[in-house]
Amino acid sequence: MAEFKLPANSRVVEGKVFQAPQGAKNVRRFKVYRWEPDSGSNPRMDVYEVDLDTCGPMVLDALIKIKNEIDSTLTFRRSCREGICGSCAMNIDGTNTLACTKAIEDVKAREVAIYPLPHMPVVKDLVPDLTHFYAQLASVKPWMQTQTPPPPDKERLQSREDRAQLDGLYECILCACCSTACPSYWWNGDRYLGPAVLLQAYRWIADSRDEATGERLDALEDPFKLYRCHTIMNCANTCPKGLNPGKAIAEIKRLLVMRR
Repeated sequence: MAEFKLPANSRVVEGKVFQAPQGAKNVRRFKVYRWEPDSGSNPRMDVYEVDLDTCGPMVLDALIKIKNEIDSTLTFRRSCREGICGSCAMNIDGTNTLACTKAIEDVKAREVAIYPLPHMPVVKDLVPDLTHFYAQLASVKPWMQTQTPPPPDKERLQSREDRAQLDGLYECILCACCSTACPSYWWNGDRYLGPAVLLQAYRWIADSRDEATGERLDALEDPFKLYRCHTIMNCANTCPKGLNPGKAIAEIKRLLVMRR
């Protein structure tokens, strides 16, 4: 995927206003970030008036209605509509979240402001370029690594207690809401792995079936990969799944201290 960045002197300007059909009684305004990199123009904020009486209850429902009925050029990512895939992660009313699980009525502002995830290159409109994010994820090898062969005709089993250690870790959907809400990731995103990737790293460190704990900790013992976390805790505050990446990062630090 090509990486696009805004020109240094660019600014967001006022865009078009698309009015609701005449006679609509339950109208809500959605102010949406628009940018077409090939156009060479500045980003703009288009305003769409949506009749909520003919729209579903979630912000994603409104975006789909806008694209289908008002402006087909609007670009955004979406897939499952169930809060599982993380595709529709964006900044809504100042908070990184999933459009499919964010109820329109929960936005108290007069206009529902929608932006792409912050501090990421933008491909187009509400679509961030996550190429670097996925490369960082691959660097922590988020899969089981073992040396011993599995039992014949059996799975690698865990005790109930060992399985419970993965609660709060495996539920991550890699939407990148936490990483793009982290000031440390904004400042050092080229080297700091960020809360989402470090949560995934700890998920395999904590797995009793994995046999590469030492190698994983060696790879993370770096002043930038791990220790740029300053427990600001934006990650836990914004996670749409209610997870706490800051706690996982603290556990990695604890394990590194204990083995010295």
